[in-house]
Amino acid sequence: MTIAENAPPRTAPKTPRPLLIQGGMGVGVSGWRLARAVARTGQLGVVSGVALDVVLARRLQQGDPGGDLRRALAAFPFPDIAARILQRYHVPGGLAPGRPYRPVPKLGLRPHPHRTELTVAANFAEVFLAREGHDGPIGVNYLEKIQMATPAAVYGALLAGVDYVLMGAGIPSEIPRLLDTLAAHRPAEITVTVAGAESDRRHTTGIDPADLHGATRPAPLKRPDLLAIVSSDVLAAYLARRPETRPDGFIIEGPAAGGHSAPPRGRLRLDETGQPLYGPRDHPDTGKIAALGLPFWLAGGYAGPEGLQRALQSGATGVQVGTAFALCRESGLDEHLRRRLLTGAADGTLTVRNDPDASPAGFPFKVADLPGTAAAADVYTTRPRLCDLGHLRTPYLKTDGTVGYRCPAEPVATYVRKDRPESDTTGRRCLCNGLVSAIGLAQHRPDGYTEPPLLTLGQDLAFLADLPADHTAADVVAGLLGTRRAERTAP
Repeated sequence: MTIAENAPPRTAPKTPRPLLIQGGMGVGVSGWRLARAVARTGQLGVVSGVALDVVLARRLQQGDPGGDLRRALAAFPFPDIAARILQRYHVPGGLAPGRPYRPVPKLGLRPHPHRTELTVAANFAEVFLAREGHDGPIGVNYLEKIQMATPAAVYGALLAGVDYVLMGAGIPSEIPRLLDTLAAHRPAEITVTVAGAESDRRHTTGIDPADLHGATRPAPLKRPDLLAIVSSDVLAAYLARRPETRPDGFIIEGPAAGGHSAPPRGRLRLDETGQPLYGPRDHPDTGKIAALGLPFWLAGGYAGPEGLQRALQSGATGVQVGTAFALCRESGLDEHLRRRLLTGAADGTLTVRNDPDASPAGFPFKVADLPGTAAAADVYTTRPRLCDLGHLRTPYLKTDGTVGYRCPAEPVATYVRKDRPESDTTGRRCLCNGLVSAIGLAQHRPDGYTEPPLLTLGQDLAFLADLPADHTAADVVAGLLGTRRAERTAP
């Protein structure tokens, strides 16, 4: 099968590109309410596509207050699947306080119909709700690192009519073909990196849409644009050089951006606070990126009109902003945590560290140092180590030739038994549980232990001084664009 067989043609956008992209954040921080609020202003609202299977299952177990998820599932094109998900997870009135959530299947290479159905439906529901009631653009953000979820997650987003797919934390070279193929409802797969596997042995994961829709193939879906999130002009040039790997644009993310960031090029050096040191090589050449002929947006420290002006002068189409939206009213953050972050930022007591060890993914990760969260040393050391969600666990080849899974945030003895050094586990936080807890979906263990939250923000917080004390998404957009909205000339 050729790359574009029976896929919708890729054409120039019919509407101007947005000046502003609201970044995909955390697990559910950039949820459908936030993305919808941004899209209503005409800018690109983005939902996070990470761990939406967990988010859907737990919100249904909370009773689905307001009925939004049940409304989305009622629009899901496969009603039998929606019915099975509701039967399995929906708890009318919600679980009693302190009751554990029912688990969802872990990601893996072996086919698992229930896991696939849940992932497809969860991504459909999030994008469907984000697109309700307006005609603004909606995107979904994925991590290339979480490869085993990607095909099913992307298909669900396509079913809901997503306009953009954003992907970082890796090299999304296979995603253009994935989008082409899934838009035509054809079987699709991507390569999964398996540690220790021979280079000539390819491990894959995929989805066959016919398993969901049956023998009659539906009409082709709209093929969304792919925006690759990269940190260097070298990687941008690599992706742009061939049609089969070329995205439709780039987001160039600098070291100050929240969440995961690329490590410094060359040998890792730390400053006196233990944070990675970045140098001139870590700042991409925007002239070289502009010469590729694709639109690009700059991210990380551009949350203000001056930042937008700098980006436009460098040849960028606009900017991506995350932290300002993470702290707005429509954010998916737990409301108590959001207000604590705002208070700490306002009085100067909040610090955000670029921690080289916190993430099991191996990338530096921005950690907001808020007492009582998993960022605090006392909370980290007393948390029982376990890996029961597993979105960041890594497949590896065992000595018997089968594939196993490991995560440096799992129990130390368990990790060491999988032929890895104990030093890998030092300082590793369980991002899966911590980020889910940050949006009010903390797991309650049978022994009474409740998972603590983990929070991430960008390191540039100066923009907050120019926003209302309890700002909205529209406030952020207005503050960034102001009168610049009328100066827009090129797509």
